[in-house]
Amino acid sequence: MLIMSEQGKLKKISEFEDKSLLIVDDDSPFRERLARAMEKKGFLVSQADGVKEGISSVMIKKPAFAVVDLRLGDGNGLEVVKQIQSQNSKSRIVMLTGYGNIPTAVAAIKQGAIDYLAKPADADDVEKALLADPNKKAEPPENPMSADRVKWEHIHRVFELCNRNVSETARRLKMHRRTLQRILYKRSPK
Repeated sequence: MLIMSEQGKLKKISEFEDKSLLIVDDDSPFRERLARAMEKKGFLVSQADGVKEGISSVMIKKPAFAVVDLRLGDGNGLEVVKQIQSQNSKSRIVMLTGYGNIPTAVAAIKQGAIDYLAKPADADDVEKALLADPNKKAEPPENPMSADRVKWEHIHRVFELCNRNVSETARRLKMHRRTLQRILYKRSPK
């Protein structure tokens, strides 16, 4: 019964005349994986790896949908959101970030995003966010990440940002280097 009511709120991509989707993310493997998955779902996908390329893409083709990472190599994803909104105010934009916090979520919504998802988000979550009725409250995730998984993701994200330097990562996370090494060599929790 719950699934039926959830599907009632979601539109299908086939119901939209314009199926264009712009994905702006500097994490190439993630962006390409998401692009392939969204194409299979019926979107017409274009990709950009930064603010400049994203804005250029918006000027050429005004996308009906967009998935934009907050932190990009050459600036802030909110600049791309602003440009999309100025070109097509009916665009449905979802912000993605590995740094989920309330101020950035509020800023994204104020700029015109309809939802805000923490990385790693899968294609189903992105599709639900893009196609959900913007006037209705978002459904909670069906299977949210466990606290252990969130911690593991955060540690690995900081590790990558420190160029895989264990000592620097341990210092930034304020943990013992040996403890960090044990965590890094374990598999990800479910």
